[in-house]
Amino acid sequence: MRCLLCSSWSITEYICVSCQKEFLTPKITHQNFYKDIELISFYNYNDIEQLLKLKHTPLGWHIYKLLAKLTFKKFAQNIDFNTIYTSIAVDENVDSGYSHTAILNRALKCHSIKPNYNALRLHDDLHYSKHNLQWRKDNPRNFDLKIFKGNKIILIDDIKTTGLTLKSAVNILEKSNKEVQFIMTLADVRK
Repeated sequence: MRCLLCSSWSITEYICVSCQKEFLTPKITHQNFYKDIELISFYNYNDIEQLLKLKHTPLGWHIYKLLAKLTFKKFAQNIDFNTIYTSIAVDENVDSGYSHTAILNRALKCHSIKPNYNALRLHDDLHYSKHNLQWRKDNPRNFDLKIFKGNKIILIDDIKTTGLTLKSAVNILEKSNKEVQFIMTLADVRK
């Protein structure tokens, strides 16, 4: 197959190893996000925007698997926590044949992080990606939270835009006596 970025031949991936090194090396950022919870993001949204826009296409699954391998999986391989954390993805609804947040969540599986799937589901079918901040504020996210073991939570999402979805998720988890230790996103829209 040909690399999506440079059109050279790539045997195993849709993006060749050279382009992965040149364009997909994570630029990790940390920020104090909400209620003093740290937010870790691997990319600036603008740097991988065209790839993220493939999420609802047949190539999306392959792109998200690759990005998860380069970011979340590497993170999990290089940490050594003294306690067990439960990772929860924001809204693992299947869209376009797969759940992009479940792919990211699964990549965190290691000796000290246990992914929990479908624990935090959106109650509505509203799509936020094409709406402005005011519309998002007027239409807050409604989550259903299933009962699960583990109180120390790593919250996962693919893109942080306004942060309203992540704040809603933190609040519903805290109401259930879950403590969000930190949040991880693939990309952050901050300029």
